[in-house]
Amino acid sequence: MSQSDEKLEAIRAQLKKGVAPQKETVRSFLLWFGAERRGYRVVRQIRYRLKKFGLATSPDFEYSYIDGYIGFVHAPSEEDSKATEVGTTAADPTYRLARLESANKPPVSVKPDATLEQAITLMLTSDFSQLPVMTTLRDVKGVVSWKTIGSRLALKRPCAAVRDRMEPAHLVSIEDSMFSAIAAITAHDYVLVQGRDKSICGIITASDLNVQFLRLAEPFLIVGEIENGIRRILHGKFTSKELEEAKGPGDDGRTIEGVADLTFGEYIRLIESEKRWKKLNLAVDRAEFVSRLNKIREVRNDVMHFDPDGLEPSDMELLREFAQFLKRLRDVGAV
Repeated sequence: MSQSDEKLEAIRAQLKKGVAPQKETVRSFLLWFGAERRGYRVVRQIRYRLKKFGLATSPDFEYSYIDGYIGFVHAPSEEDSKATEVGTTAADPTYRLARLESANKPPVSVKPDATLEQAITLMLTSDFSQLPVMTTLRDVKGVVSWKTIGSRLALKRPCAAVRDRMEPAHLVSIEDSMFSAIAAITAHDYVLVQGRDKSICGIITASDLNVQFLRLAEPFLIVGEIENGIRRILHGKFTSKELEEAKGPGDDGRTIEGVADLTFGEYIRLIESEKRWKKLNLAVDRAEFVSRLNKIREVRNDVMHFDPDGLEPSDMELLREFAQFLKRLRDVGAV
């Protein structure tokens, strides 16, 4: 029995006895299965194992913050739930704020009676643009920011304590969609995040949003750049018959009118033969070029299936390096 099966069997036994199993972080849970990220293959494997032992995680491991805790419960019966088929994603694929690191880090804050100098010192030393004003994690009085400080100074209003320079806080739930929070973050430069227990569990700033969108968008953009580069290399080099021959088996109904109609795997099939490769007139090693393309194809599949934890750094480096390689070929007029 594998390590993951042993752990799941022990959890099932605990639940049968009415004992609550120990909670695990999503990260440590993934390690049971020899994984570090929640790619679609990993998620499919884990869901299969959980179903085998009649278990589920709460909250769902796929949509939780990777360093957040999950518990284990009996899986709902098929009659009581609208469970998806084994191997598919869960029923709710919404990209929630709960996945963001910044939504899971309680923010530095000040109390209403703190002096303005205390708030300014915290903001300067930590490079913050705003600070929540709270008495407890559940009692938010407002937010003080460079904007509120500056506007009151300009109006020459006497302000000794933070309470004199704060404005109402803008709150969102950790269960909200990231996209539904964009408007508020854009308008106010931040939102405070309330956890499931209504306590403040994080702050998301416009800077956090920019970083997250870069992380999400960069792999898609680089893959698109690589595909365009490959199409440019192949364009006009092959006959219609050769393009048709590169088509995948069992796909006779699809018409191939040009390189753009081929899939990424078919690009590789097209240039695998030495005879066709010579038509490209590239002074690079064919075997190495095709090998790299195959690696790109595998990473591309992960990108298109969307991994909430992003790609492995080595995979991102592979994409960047190959995109740069294609650019160098264009720069020297090789294609």
